[in-house]
Amino acid sequence: MKIGVQSIHFSADSKLLDFIQKKANKLDQFFDQIISGEVYLKLENVEDEANKISEIKLIVPGGTLFAKEQCKSFEEATDLAIESLRKQITKHKDKTRAKLSEHKAILSESETTDY
Repeated sequence: MKIGVQSIHFSADSKLLDFIQKKANKLDQFFDQIISGEVYLKLENVEDEANKISEIKLIVPGGTLFAKEQCKSFEEATDLAIESLRKQITKHKDKTRAKLSEHKAILSESETTDY
């Protein structure tokens, strides 16, 4: 899966980029039809320690999945966003399977009534 990483208001080091790529590649285990992904890393100017934001957008057949998390570190925020996307992928797969089985049922009904 192709992942693009954009760091806004700072430059990300290679360890962070490798970490994000490794975590994102694990999503392929749950859904192998992910087309691409974009990761946006932002630093927010607030007094709070949890000023690091990780936004992840995945393009899948039939739609786009998005997760945004804010934590004390980019690694923690990315972990939480990936977990959120994993849940969304599971839900998306269930919906797709349900639609496909409904479609197959309708097709099999129409085939038997045609004769």
